[in-house]
Amino acid sequence: MVWPTGAEVRQIPMRGGAMLYDASRAGNAAASWFDERWWSRRGEVRASPEGRGGVLFIDADGRRLVLRHYRRGGWIARWWTDRYLWRAASLTRSFIEWHLLYLMQRAGLPVPKPVAACYRRTGRYSYSADLLTERIADVSSLASRLAGAPLPLGSWIAIGRCLRRFHRDGVCHADLNAHNVLLNEAQEVWLVDFDRGRLRRPGLWCDSNLVRLRRSIEKITDTLPPERFSEADWAALLSGYFAVAPRPSAAA
Repeated sequence: MVWPTGAEVRQIPMRGGAMLYDASRAGNAAASWFDERWWSRRGEVRASPEGRGGVLFIDADGRRLVLRHYRRGGWIARWWTDRYLWRAASLTRSFIEWHLLYLMQRAGLPVPKPVAACYRRTGRYSYSADLLTERIADVSSLASRLAGAPLPLGSWIAIGRCLRRFHRDGVCHADLNAHNVLLNEAQEVWLVDFDRGRLRRPGLWCDSNLVRLRRSIEKITDTLPPERFSEADWAALLSGYFAVAPRPSAAA
């Protein structure tokens, strides 16, 4: 797929692969940015909230960043922990997610700002990949919020409105769950982790996205007090989702 980009988007070779970056956010981007040991030696690694595996939180030069090394799940991870089948640079997991984040940012959707992405060939038929984004300040996941206390109905409505914006613009989140929905105290909502996400014409997959999210919430709250998630909460989310709201202007 050919992704529309601006002049600030650059792609340069690096040892074993290539790096994609936004020159307006990472004018001095280097391969070392994808090296966990390099950040650790500089003393700029911070504790990962909620124990998110494969994710490194970095505070560097006044910026807060998130470095994610792509790792497999399921049975195949027994053999290929972090290796993926090579087809082309444009089809690597990191480049696809970076470009999707870039387009969503330009469309005004609440997602992390993409900084840089890379892939490294690991033999003739495989590669590994990393993604660097800016960290969203003062947020916590829906999962962690529910573990601590019931969510006000206003937050459920805000989540529904947020999801509707993504679906309206044809953004399909491949793993929409309570860990990938972030909120702050002002009831603002973001979505993260768009690995395997794609742009699609709105359709039945939108309903499947919502069903997947509900199952995730039910799994998390199954052993918690019943007031942590109720039918009234889900009804509030759907109310926000189906409410008719004006499309945000390009200048917003």
